[in-house]
Amino acid sequence: MSRRPLRIGNASGFYGDRFSALHEMLTGGPLDVLTGDYLAELTMLILGRDRLKNPDLGYAKTFLRQLEEGLGLAHERGVRIVTNAGGLHPAGLADAIRALSAEVGVPVSVAHVEGDDLTSREDGALTANAYLGGAGITACLRAGADIVVTGRVTDAALVSGPAAWWFDWAPEDHDRLAGAVVAGHVLECGTQATGGNYSFFTAHDVRRPGFPLAEISEDGSAVITKHPGTGGAVTTGTVTAQLLYETQGVRYLGPDVTARLDTVRLTDDGADRVRITGVRGEHPPATLKVGVTRLGGWRNEVVFVLTGLDIEAKAELVRSQLAETLEGVADAAWTLARTDHADADTEETASALLRLVVRDPSPDRVGRALTSAAIELALGSYPGFHVAAPPGPAQPYGVFASSCVPAAEVPHTAVLPDATRIAIPAPAPPAELTAGPAAHAPPPPGEPAALSAGPAVHAPLPARPAEPAFSAPPAFEARGSGGGAPEGVGGAAPAGSGAEPRETVRAPLGALAGARSGDKGGDANVGVWTRPGPAWDWLCATLTVDRFQALLPETRGLTVHRHELPNLHALNFTVTGILGDGVASGHRFDPQAKALGEWLRARHLDIPVHLLPPPEGTGP
Repeated sequence: MSRRPLRIGNASGFYGDRFSALHEMLTGGPLDVLTGDYLAELTMLILGRDRLKNPDLGYAKTFLRQLEEGLGLAHERGVRIVTNAGGLHPAGLADAIRALSAEVGVPVSVAHVEGDDLTSREDGALTANAYLGGAGITACLRAGADIVVTGRVTDAALVSGPAAWWFDWAPEDHDRLAGAVVAGHVLECGTQATGGNYSFFTAHDVRRPGFPLAEISEDGSAVITKHPGTGGAVTTGTVTAQLLYETQGVRYLGPDVTARLDTVRLTDDGADRVRITGVRGEHPPATLKVGVTRLGGWRNEVVFVLTGLDIEAKAELVRSQLAETLEGVADAAWTLARTDHADADTEETASALLRLVVRDPSPDRVGRALTSAAIELALGSYPGFHVAAPPGPAQPYGVFASSCVPAAEVPHTAVLPDATRIAIPAPAPPAELTAGPAAHAPPPPGEPAALSAGPAVHAPLPARPAEPAFSAPPAFEARGSGGGAPEGVGGAAPAGSGAEPRETVRAPLGALAGARSGDKGGDANVGVWTRPGPAWDWLCATLTVDRFQALLPETRGLTVHRHELPNLHALNFTVTGILGDGVASGHRFDPQAKALGEWLRARHLDIPVHLLPPPEGTGP
């Protein structure tokens, strides 16, 4: 017999997300399962340092505090809770929940998943954790667990694991699992799916967006929505933005299934409802990703405020005065942010910021002695000398790297409520690759994946209704199609396109397209999407890798790959190495590349006038 759709929600997208979200989701409407995602690369470093101080820690303490009230609410409503808040010590968090259960008098059955911790295999690592799939979660729920605590699983596994339990899917149900993985990817970052961090935020009231939920059907299709009366919005645009977040190629590799992002179809299903259909799955890879964090050394920074005239000369004076002090420091980076405005009517808007960041294996070289040397310049440097904060001691920083390990070597284990331990086997390899090697082998890095079996899978989508999203562009300078654009930043009619020259206007890319960006270790991705039809055709032909690098000069000299997702009318760019050793190393001004997409949208190029929205504006 078929079963009704699983109603599964999210109450956390990161360690530090809205504290009240768990209560809001439990009281805002019906749910079967509530998930919480607390882990990220930086979080693993934070939890690793917690574990160094106290081996009984290593989990997200916030979650335990949220349960003080949430435990009773979930029990009353019959809602199962699945979370990766266990971090580095899922067994410890499970025990703490049992103690809380006894304290508040709410009977709950708690299970946990372990085996991801591979720190002992990595010399010098603070943490090393394999990204497990959802099968351990499925086993715990099948054994009757009310709460399942995991360590490092993929974010989407928090949804695909419960879906496999609810519908009793088998490991070979690749299409269904892939659909749940895509739904899980949409939910995993909480309010990013309901209007948060959205390029066209002015189209909706996003002051306090509600957290998302998915109604997953037995065939793996899903509807993304939210509780009635909550803020924000669920539209094809907000869901597209989240689908593009922190992804790479068209194949979304996971421990349980490889989801084909180029098969995802989105359609409006009513107010604040977007339906996801058509997702195809392939066999998962034989390896698991392992995220490794290490203490990289010590860092410090000083921010000098430069006000008024001669900003460049003032910056050069400070750099020359500290040159001798910085000799012997492993890494010293200066950045001048020209936040100043000419003839400004406030002192702050007349000021620029000169930032010095130093890193070294030794805390002594970048400690108070260095920052004090900067402050000693106060009465003998540029006019108006002051800094943004007092001198401070050196702080440790971390570095992140990833590797792969054969899935069969990772002891994925479900520890059931009665303490029974069940070994979760790695997915068996496909029998002789009967579907053909092209169906399962991931494409070479940077190469578009060859489309595999079935023309219906890749048939063009019907045009999606546009949602209000774009405001009218300002009065840009109109020009002919040749238009005097800087080399590599034009775009009226790409060479070889056969298009007739048309009038263009100098405008930001964001007048036509949305973007969402994020980090993957030292790499970043930027997803860009627009309306179907001529706007998509122009974007696809115009925003090449060369054009992307011309618009974002900081990516020049780095390896950039472009992937097309025509069903989503989107392009996804991956930029290798732009974030150095990852977010914890503080390599870049925007260490997680969260705003890289918005910088791209703010860059100007020649856009055909007929593609731009009318003054009222409608967007993707």
